[in-house]
Amino acid sequence: MIFLSIGSNLISKFGDRISNIKKIIEHLNLNNVKVVKTSSYFETPSYPNKKNPKFINIVAEILWNKEPLELLNKISFIEKTLGRTRNVKNEPRICDIDIVDFKGIILKSKNLTLPHVNMENRNFVLFPLQEVCPDWKHPLNNMKIDELINNLDTKMMNEITRIL
Repeated sequence: MIFLSIGSNLISKFGDRISNIKKIIEHLNLNNVKVVKTSSYFETPSYPNKKNPKFINIVAEILWNKEPLELLNKISFIEKTLGRTRNVKNEPRICDIDIVDFKGIILKSKNLTLPHVNMENRNFVLFPLQEVCPDWKHPLNNMKIDELINNLDTKMMNEITRIL
């Protein structure tokens, strides 16, 4: 199974943050990245700068029959097409698409690390991922998703809200 984390914290020509995510899903499907399942929409503060607009995030399970780096290239193309710019790290953005897990593969290359770095500490990845795949285990430490969520600190547990 392949899982993507998809988020937005800016309005765009497509509309609000939820509209942006729907547009991302549309573009994934148009680009042969078949979205088979999505989580609810979750809102969290922006990291690391909480003064930035809040994020809406989902996790999507996808079908992709090519290599991880080809998926990364496709995702980068979609982000750019939808108006994402990469000027400053962690700046607000119309769209953000990350590969969370690619069939359990462990990979560390110049452009891609799998599973996604620090995903086990990110509420906006773990809660939606739990919805989509409640039996998921982290490829590196073999911890179940429920264990990872229980390891989050209280603040991380309390600052995420399911909104849709």
